[in-house]
Amino acid sequence: MGAGHAHKLYRHGHSPVHTLPAHCKLAAVLCFVLVVVSTPREAVWAFGLYAVLLAAVAAVARVPAGFVLKRLLIEIPFVAFALLMPFVVPGERTEVLGVALSVPGLWGAWNILAKGTLGVAASVLLASTTELSSLLLGLQRLRLPSLLVQIASFMVRYGDVIADEMRRMSIARRSRGFEARGVRHWGVLAKTAGALFIRSYERGERVHLAMVSRGYSGTMPVLDDVRATPAQWSYAAALPVTALAVCLLGWTL
Repeated sequence: MGAGHAHKLYRHGHSPVHTLPAHCKLAAVLCFVLVVVSTPREAVWAFGLYAVLLAAVAAVARVPAGFVLKRLLIEIPFVAFALLMPFVVPGERTEVLGVALSVPGLWGAWNILAKGTLGVAASVLLASTTELSSLLLGLQRLRLPSLLVQIASFMVRYGDVIADEMRRMSIARRSRGFEARGVRHWGVLAKTAGALFIRSYERGERVHLAMVSRGYSGTMPVLDDVRATPAQWSYAAALPVTALAVCLLGWTL
């Protein structure tokens, strides 16, 4: 896993956040999310401070607010679920703009929205400042099972290959005058999906045989083993440690 593999979430830059080793950033984001989840939902002010911390990280990483906000749209299904909770959760009722809403439901919706949004925002910042290949190396440095890292690596490397295969099959269908317009065309699409699965499976077998013939024995060689200095670990720890202090205040105040 040597060469970089850019992805749509990644934003090229040379900020201090970009230059941090991936495993430092992964550990920092994981600890930050755990702290956020552990914060009592009643400490509303604490979540505001967490948002300020993430905004500071985005500023240091030179990631525009619009870039982050657009990618937060991925949590829309969770937002829709949260907005239903005040109407369906039983318990004490209160009126908001003339509408009777459940108090436990309101707290539950707030809990999901606040913690979910902060978690997604932290993940977006991680992805926007770290290439996929570096993330995989970071997972390996954090002692994630080697097999899982390899599976993720192959998914990253061959996802574009499979997508290109789908594009060629789509062009072939259109060149023969086929256009999916209703239920009666689902059979053709199902056959296409089956053919794509078979081609992908056969490609996987060929790739595996090629790897074995070149000495693959179950582990992938690490071509770019990046080690973090104590200073880099301290720099990465600033976010979760500050968040932990906020969390402790949230439990005590």
